[in-house]
Amino acid sequence: MTQREVTDQDNLTWTCVQAYAGLEGKAAEKAAELTETQEGNVTVVCTPSGQAQTVRLELSRDWLENLSDEDLLQQIAQNR
Repeated sequence: MTQREVTDQDNLTWTCVQAYAGLEGKAAEKAAELTETQEGNVTVVCTPSGQAQTVRLELSRDWLENLSDEDLLQQIAQNR
C-alpha cells in the first residue's frame, strides 16, 4: 500500500492513503471502480499523528505523483 506523509504548520504529520489501497486483485479493482467519481477523482484518507481528526479528501487519481505537498496540506486544512 503506497502512502504519503506531509507535515503541516502545526507540526502534525499526516499520513495519506487512497481508500481501499490495501486490497489486492479483483477486490482492489472493484473497490477502485466503485470509489472513483465520474470526474476521475478518488477518495484519499489522511490520518494525523496527533489528536486531530482524520480527513477524507476527493483528489485526482494521480495525487501521489502530481499533487504538491503544499496543495495536499491545503486540501487537508480546507477539509478539517
